[in-house]
Amino acid sequence: MASYRFLTAWLLDAPPEAVWAALHDPERWPEWWPGVELVELLDAGDENGVGSVFRNRWRSVLPYTVEFVARTTRVEPPHLIELAATGEFEGEGRWRLFAGPPVAVTYEWNVRTTPRWMNAVAPVARPVLAWNHDVLMRRGGEGLARWLGAPLLARS
Repeated sequence: MASYRFLTAWLLDAPPEAVWAALHDPERWPEWWPGVELVELLDAGDENGVGSVFRNRWRSVLPYTVEFVARTTRVEPPHLIELAATGEFEGEGRWRLFAGPPVAVTYEWNVRTTPRWMNAVAPVARPVLAWNHDVLMRRGGEGLARWLGAPLLARS
């Protein structure tokens, strides 16, 4: 399997509570995040969302859609959400919020791809797949800023 490590950062001039509420409610991501086609709750987990399970379908610039299941493994309101992914992506994700405003948000996505075709093309397509991921995450930061009515001050 091909492995990928991504780090995204957003800086939003928004109340920390609003940023947390938006990120902690993935079922609503398709409303503001271009490329997120579906986030479907399969299991609610506990009162903080630990153990919650979501089916995800995402599509960015490249002509393919990926599906995976994300299980929330750790939640520390209002600063941290960790998840484990299975399906076409296997690995871990971690949202971190640093109080503000402005609010700094980071997302770490450390995954392996499971589809044979993705693994077969990885040696030559890695830069294109990384670019595709970056476009998707940029759109997420811009979409969240619009959703919150707050400026996106920086992104990477």
